[in-house]
Amino acid sequence: MHPYLPHLLADIEAAHRTEITEVETREISFEEEMEDMEKWLEGDEPEHTFGYYCGLESVNFPPASQLTKKDMKLVIKAFKHMMFTWNSGIDLPENFPMDLQYSFLVKTLDEGTTIVNSGFMTFDYCSGYAPDCVFKEYCSCLQFYNECDENEMDNFSVDDPDALPF
Repeated sequence: MHPYLPHLLADIEAAHRTEITEVETREISFEEEMEDMEKWLEGDEPEHTFGYYCGLESVNFPPASQLTKKDMKLVIKAFKHMMFTWNSGIDLPENFPMDLQYSFLVKTLDEGTTIVNSGFMTFDYCSGYAPDCVFKEYCSCLQFYNECDENEMDNFSVDDPDALPF
């Protein structure tokens, strides 16, 4: 076991969301809710990162190359549980290697997000367009992309959902 791992796991445990403050539970008007939705639809960046909310910093996580698979598995399990307490999660391909899972989880700490009190926010790095996907050969859209006829894909536009071949 990496000597830093017990400290890291303790930090992740301390980062769990334990209560919702009064400010977070205040009732919002329909207009405020619609305004928040418009901001989200327009792509306005959230004000804070996930690390801001949970108190963890990505620089405090050792590189995946310094950890064993067993170490990474422990961190991943603890980190996902901590995210769950914040009504957050991450969508990763099923066949994603452990070191990449670990790296993407740590990356969420630097990503802007909104913390919700009901529902769930998910970090999703897949654009749905396999050639440009950050998951590369592990992209779950890759099989669909490879099955499509090249002519169908020539008409495909990420910006125009009506041009989708299905």
